[in-house]
Amino acid sequence: MERGKAETVRRLDLGYFVRPAKEAGGPQPRVEPALAYLVRRDEGLLLFDTGIGAADPGTEAHYRPRRRPLQEALAGVGVTCADISVVVNCHLHFDHCGGNPLFAHTPIVVQARELATARRGGYTIDELVDFPGAEYEEISGEAEIWPGVRIVPTPGHTEGHQSLVVQQHDGTVVLAGQAYDFATHFASDHLALRAASDGVEPPLPSYRPWLERLLAFDPRRVLFAHDGSVWEPTAM
Repeated sequence: MERGKAETVRRLDLGYFVRPAKEAGGPQPRVEPALAYLVRRDEGLLLFDTGIGAADPGTEAHYRPRRRPLQEALAGVGVTCADISVVVNCHLHFDHCGGNPLFAHTPIVVQARELATARRGGYTIDELVDFPGAEYEEISGEAEIWPGVRIVPTPGHTEGHQSLVVQQHDGTVVLAGQAYDFATHFASDHLALRAASDGVEPPLPSYRPWLERLLAFDPRRVLFAHDGSVWEPTAM
């Protein structure tokens, strides 16, 4: 795919939070990063997720977040909030849409199902969803928002979760958000699908039904919202 030299995907460190042991599935709590991604294209700058937002006292005590201001993270790569052309949230939990109010009158692309769920209440921090100047671009299903930049629904963590596929001259990058908590979980599903495709006899582990669609783009890297590890194929 022929693209200009401007294309890049840059990770932004927006802090971390502490997931309690009962949610982490083990005897100890787990500290997880909050990662966003800046996508630079000929069409402009796209921001995938916006960090951890201010929450109510109960949520603050539950997750004990430590935030890095989005403006600071963007300044580190020579960008301001005003430079962002479009925002895409993988979903609207407070640790993914926390900086959205900084983008009044900037299109925010979200699955219609996710936005409807968020607006019913009891799902996220309401002020991070409907704020003065909020402009949502609601989609239902898959959509190409720029040439070579495609949203793919990846329900599971939430029913309206979505991932971003970025096709570049040096290979496709998938921004998976919280479709998987860890790169190793993605790798496990990938191998389960491979075994099934190879005709290995059951029993085999299940895998996410949309995984085949993501892999159809032949990703060279898959990046995550709460894991600094990167998945890459074993053979290039």
